[in-house]
Amino acid sequence: MFQLSMHTPVIDITISELEGSIVSLDWGWSPFQVPSPLLKEAKAQLDAYFDGDLTDFDLPLDANGTAHQNKVWQAMQRVPYGSTSTYGELAKSIGSSGQAVGGACGRNPIPILIPCHRIVGSNGKFGGYSGDGGLYTKRALLVLEGALSIEQGYALEHAGVLDS
Repeated sequence: MFQLSMHTPVIDITISELEGSIVSLDWGWSPFQVPSPLLKEAKAQLDAYFDGDLTDFDLPLDANGTAHQNKVWQAMQRVPYGSTSTYGELAKSIGSSGQAVGGACGRNPIPILIPCHRIVGSNGKFGGYSGDGGLYTKRALLVLEGALSIEQGYALEHAGVLDS
């Protein structure tokens, strides 16, 4: 397996490739750096994303989940940069339940590239986020994309919406 770690404005991440596809994006730095051309391209695209210059990733992904999880992850990829969808809206679009969508979001092995951060609760709460930093990371990604203003993000924090 090939791996490449990188610094981001949010947190350090490690991208992993197996057989020509990105299979995971993990939080933190891996001591096992084995870069590949695909991982170098993924890093370049992620750098452009964090710089605000890229809104759609063009990388081969293999999330390797159940049929339901793959359906949810494909639907999440249709939520545009700078937008959000609720767990319920996403569930309705694929004939599932909000709770099942939330479970698939929490098991997403390739966050950011499969944008589970764009899925929020309909009750004004953010829902969850399994990435390091939790809901603060989710908020930072939504602010970066313009789905939330910095002021809205801080208002959510002070209103207790970011509490897990």
